[in-house]
Amino acid sequence: MATYKKRGFKPKNKVEEAQLDEQNSTTAEVFSTLDESASKTEAWVQANQNYILGAIAVIAVGVLGYLGYNEFIQKPKEASAANELFYPQQYFDQALTNETAKDSLFTLALNGAEGKYGFLDIMEEYKGTKAANLAKYSAGMTYLNLQQYDQAISHLENFSSDDAVLGAMAKGGIGDAFSQLNQQEDALDYYEKAIAHSSNEYTTPRFLYKAGVIAMDLGQKEKALGYFEQIKNDFSASQEANGVDVLIGLAKN
Repeated sequence: MATYKKRGFKPKNKVEEAQLDEQNSTTAEVFSTLDESASKTEAWVQANQNYILGAIAVIAVGVLGYLGYNEFIQKPKEASAANELFYPQQYFDQALTNETAKDSLFTLALNGAEGKYGFLDIMEEYKGTKAANLAKYSAGMTYLNLQQYDQAISHLENFSSDDAVLGAMAKGGIGDAFSQLNQQEDALDYYEKAIAHSSNEYTTPRFLYKAGVIAMDLGQKEKALGYFEQIKNDFSASQEANGVDVLIGLAKN
């Protein structure tokens, strides 16, 4: 057991003197070990000083480079891309409401006009931006309206979004393209992906209805019944709920 020793402590006999010598020896040994470890650490640092400083410099340059790239390159690029996207999106919106000129307007949306970029240009010139990603969606939907279904599938598959509506619409658009190509199983698969992407009042009943109709065509009446009943029970206020009872009756037969 350790014994507290007052300053000026003197051993009373040889036993205490031996104990004191042993404690002093142990203390000296500990300090010697610490000094030796410190010396080795110092020697290692000195021997590897260039490497350490180089590593620190690389990390610092990397951080500063990222901040500089984000601030002076990526942000202005994002702003410019978003501004460019405005023009072809106008042609796209006009095409949706202009039946007589829709094909030409959709083409202008894709390829641009009057010195302005189209969706395809933005995808190429502004890779890695949010606007380029949105251009993939708009290009896919444009090709879908132009009945160029392979191109629609290709662009919509390359679009990625966690947005509840856009993400579901992209997957549903691929389903529509496959349906037009008479690849019904693929169409059903993507309608189901659109349903699973999010639950909302706009896209969910829409793709439940389409999935149900395709399932009926494929002879999967039980699956179709589930989709139609979900519309009736969960989305009774939706447009798709109108007449869904008839579809439920057909699925039950």
